Amino acid sequence: MKKIILYAAAALALVSCDKYLNQYPHNAVASDNLTEDDAEMLMTGVYNIAQYKPTFNGWALFDIIGGDLIRPGATSTNTPALVVQGAIGPDFSIVGGPWNGFYAGMYQINNFIQSVEKLPDSVKKDEMLGVGHFFRGLYYYNIVARWRDVPIVDHIISEDIAQTPEAQAWEFVASEFQLAMKMAPDFKTKNYVSKDAAKALLARTYLAMGRKEEAADLAEQLITCGRFALADFSDIFRGNANREEIFTFSNLLEEGSYNIGSYYYTKESPVGGSYTFCPTQEAMDMFEHIDKRRTVSVDIQGSNNVVNKYCKGDAGHDPIYITRLAEMYLISAEGKGLARGIDRLNELRRFRGLGDVAPSTEDAFLDAVLKERRLELFGEGFRWFDLVRTGKYEQMVGVDHKYTVLPIPSRELTLNKLLKQHPLWVASGQDE
Repeated sequence: MKKIILYAAAALALVSCDKYLNQYPHNAVASDNLTEDDAEMLMTGVYNIAQYKPTFNGWALFDIIGGDLIRPGATSTNTPALVVQGAIGPDFSIVGGPWNGFYAGMYQINNFIQSVEKLPDSVKKDEMLGVGHFFRGLYYYNIVARWRDVPIVDHIISEDIAQTPEAQAWEFVASEFQLAMKMAPDFKTKNYVSKDAAKALLARTYLAMGRKEEAADLAEQLITCGRFALADFSDIFRGNANREEIFTFSNLLEEGSYNIGSYYYTKESPVGGSYTFCPTQEAMDMFEHIDKRRTVSVDIQGSNNVVNKYCKGDAGHDPIYITRLAEMYLISAEGKGLARGIDRLNELRRFRGLGDVAPSTEDAFLDAVLKERRLELFGEGFRWFDLVRTGKYEQMVGVDHKYTVLPIPSRELTLNKLLKQHPLWVASGQDE
């Protein structure tokens, strides 16, 4: 009976409720009498929640508003700037949906951590806590990158909570991945949380925080550890065995309804698709013909440009790629700077079939790294924040400064009286 209750509690987190910072009762799981076996079943629910609660917009938003995608056939959204202006606002679902999803999932993650903390000390307990801290770090990385000053909820609460300043919030994200590095299991497969996955996301977090040397050091540890190696794109994105993926959500058909490929493929493709977003012509043209990534990254179906990394369309579910080794090459390069980082950048380029680059200044080198990130990580949820964190977003996409941060959803401002709208959105007159 206890196991049935635990499964039900895990499923409960899939239900939408009104107030996402405090939406479930304190007794959702009878955690005082948990065994390790019970906790492992609850952890299965956490893996499920971590994949699906953010929704497509949660994982894909940085691509949607990053300047490389438009809506096909709609004159009102046929430029990147129009897509951004038409999608981002305090009352728009592309903002509110992921906020709700991340905080709804956070409740289950917090509940899992608090429940496991009550178990007797053991190696398994530590490993499960490592998984919990990893997912809490992953969620908060995405939350802080979008909204900056945000409520940090690290326990089950029953009252309104104010925002934590951005710098302090980033420190919290880093601390979660530091705990996961110590406690999570060793790497076994790409679909399970590991110390290596936590190290990769801590490197990403340090880069966001401007701690570039530390980011590069962690990235180098993963590059040189011997467990991972660069792989052909066709192996990574067509389901073949490879050693490049460090952590990937399997996104199984029987577990959820999050169908990435459908948003990018056309109805005319052999597997169908809703064709909600498509690459700009500039994004199509940025891939040289000798680039081994080109045909897997983008394609033309009939006369339509498509994102081709997610190839199952309406026929199935593609994985959600969280981190892989190529990102570590790019973090190492950016973190080290021109003199010491150019070799890693060119090593990746040569593996992908391209020639070396030779920028002469730090600014030119950063531009070269960002260009390579755009090519390598196209469609994997990086572009918007890459441009925002390097101060290039407004110029590259042609939008106002307020779009470098997402507004707090209006509904959340009504529900949580301690929340305050970001000043850029208050100044714009869109804080109602």
